[in-house]
Amino acid sequence: MTAPTLPGLEPAPTPVAPRPGSRAARMALPRSIDVLRDIAIEYGVCVRPLAMRRTDLDTGLTEVIDLPCGATREDKCPPCAKKNRRLRQAQIREGWHRDDEPLPGPEPATEAQKSLILFRAHLEFSRDEAVRAAQWDQVADLDEAIREVEEAIAAEGLRGRVGPPHASDDEDQDDEPGPRRKRSTKRRQDAPELPRRKVERRTVGKTYTAPDGATYQPSMWLTLTLDSYGPVRPDGTPVNPARYDYRRAAWDAVHFPRLLDRFWQNLRRCEGWNVQYAGCVEPQRRLAPHAHFAIRGTIPRDVLRTVAAATYHQVWWPSVDVQRYTLDRLPIWDEQAATWVDPDSREPLTTWTEALDSIDDDPDAEPVHVVRFGAQVDARGVMPGTEDAERTIRYVTKYITKHTGDCHKATTDRQRKHLDRLWQQLQLTPCTDRCANWLLYGVQPKKAHAKLKPGRCKGKVHQRDTLGIGGRRILISRDWSGKTLADHKHDARAWVRALLGVTTDGTQLVDDQGDTAERVRHAWELARPDDPDVGPMTHRLMRSISERARWRSELLAAKDRAAQGSPDLSATQHSAQHDGEEPQ
Repeated sequence: MTAPTLPGLEPAPTPVAPRPGSRAARMALPRSIDVLRDIAIEYGVCVRPLAMRRTDLDTGLTEVIDLPCGATREDKCPPCAKKNRRLRQAQIREGWHRDDEPLPGPEPATEAQKSLILFRAHLEFSRDEAVRAAQWDQVADLDEAIREVEEAIAAEGLRGRVGPPHASDDEDQDDEPGPRRKRSTKRRQDAPELPRRKVERRTVGKTYTAPDGATYQPSMWLTLTLDSYGPVRPDGTPVNPARYDYRRAAWDAVHFPRLLDRFWQNLRRCEGWNVQYAGCVEPQRRLAPHAHFAIRGTIPRDVLRTVAAATYHQVWWPSVDVQRYTLDRLPIWDEQAATWVDPDSREPLTTWTEALDSIDDDPDAEPVHVVRFGAQVDARGVMPGTEDAERTIRYVTKYITKHTGDCHKATTDRQRKHLDRLWQQLQLTPCTDRCANWLLYGVQPKKAHAKLKPGRCKGKVHQRDTLGIGGRRILISRDWSGKTLADHKHDARAWVRALLGVTTDGTQLVDDQGDTAERVRHAWELARPDDPDVGPMTHRLMRSISERARWRSELLAAKDRAAQGSPDLSATQHSAQHDGEEPQ
C-alpha cells in the first residue's frame, strides 16, 4: 500500500515542451549574436574593439584596424580583463622570488650632460644677481634662457629637474597663502615604538643554507585587515546593525590607501632594507577593505604584527561630529560674495583655511579620524617554483577583474540592507579637501564654487560599486620587477613573435647622436562608427575570430616543436602561452 502524499509535497509536474513553431519554441532557440559573442570570448577576441585608422606615411595607404579596448573588468570585456589579469600574474611571478636586483644603478653622466648642468648653474647665479639689482628685464631674459637649457637637459637624457621652476608674479605660488602647514611627527602615545634603521639599497631577501649545503630563498604572503566595527554573522552582515559603527567603517575605507603606504614605510625603516611588495586591495565579506601582498624575501611574523599594530594614519581635517545641514536644507551660494552662506542667517560658512587655522591654533586639537589595522595579520612563507606559489598568485589576483561591489554578491535582504547602510554613510563622508560634502558640516571646501552638490560628489569613494575603495586596487612597488605593465606586454608579444618566426618591418634610422631609433611609419586616428570604411561590429568580430583561430593553431604547433628544446617557460612565456598574445 502506497502512503498518501502530504499536502504541499506533491511532485513537480513534468515540464511540457513548447509547441513547435510557437513563440515559446522560438524564444528557446539561442540567438546568433549571443553565440558570436561567446565564441569571441572563447577565442580571446575583444568584444568591443576600437576602430583605428592607420595611414602609411610612405605610401599614403589607409586601413581600419581593430584594437582591443583594454578593459580591466569582466562586465565590460571579459577577454581584455582576462588578459590584463594574466599580465598582472606574470608581473607578480617575475618579481616575487628574484635573487638579483631588478634595476641597475644609473649610468655616469657624460661630459655634455655635465656641461649643461654647469651652464644651468651659471644662469642661476646670474639670475640671482639680476634679482638683487632689480634688473627685471634681465630676469625675464634669463628665465627664458633657463627654460631653453632645461629643455636641452631633458633632451640630453637626464631624468628629472635640476631645480624647481621660478614662479612669476602672475602665477600662483601655492593654493593656500602663507607658509606650508606642518604637523608634528611625534608618535602617538597609544602606539608602540618601532626601531628605526637606515634603509639599505637592496631589495633581495635573505638566503638560507641547509645542512646539506642547499640554498633556499623563500618569500612571503601577507594579508592586512582593518579593525572590527561590531560582531558580524558568517554572511558578513552585522549581528546588531544599530550598534555597527558604519561611520568609522566609511572613514577607514576612504583612507585605507594612506594606511597601507604608512605600513610599508614603517616596515622598511624597521627592517633596514627596501622591502618590495605586489598585491591587491579587495573587500571582505563584511565589505571592509583588506589587502593581500606578495613580499620578496622573509620577515619574522612577530615583526609584521608589531609593525601593523604600530601603524596608523591621522586625518587632520575639520570636525565632522555635528552635521549642521541635511540634503533637504543645504547652504546657498551667494553670487555677489562668491561664497556659500547659511540659508537662514545668510552668514558665510567657515572657509577651509579658517577651519585649518583653528586646528593649528588649538594646542589640544585631535585628528578628526585615526585609521588603524585590525588584530588579524596573516603571514606565511612561500617557496619559489611550487604549486603553492602559483596558487597564491591566483588568489591575490582573483578579484581584480571585478568591480569592488561585485566581489561578494548580495543575495539576501540582510546583505542588501548592510550594503545600503554603508553606501549611505559613504555618500555623506568627505573624500578630499575639495569634496562637496564639507558643506553639510558648515565648512566650505578648498576652492569652493557654485557647482558643488553635497551628497552627490562624483568621487569614486562615494559610488556604490567601489564601497569606499577609490584608489588603485593593484599596488606594486617601484623595484618589484623593474618593468611596467607595458614592458611585460611587450615581452609577451616578443616571445610569441620569436616562437612563430615573425619579424617586424620597422626601418631603423640613425639620429645625429649616432643612436638607432625606429622610424615612425604610420599615423593613427580614431575612426568614427558611421564612417563608410568601418564595417558593422559583427563583421569585424567574425574576421577577428577567424584570424585568432588561425594564428592560435600556428602558435600551438610552434610550441609543440619548441617544447623539446626548451621545456621550461619563463614568467613572461608562462603568461604569453595562456594569453594568446597576438603577433602584431
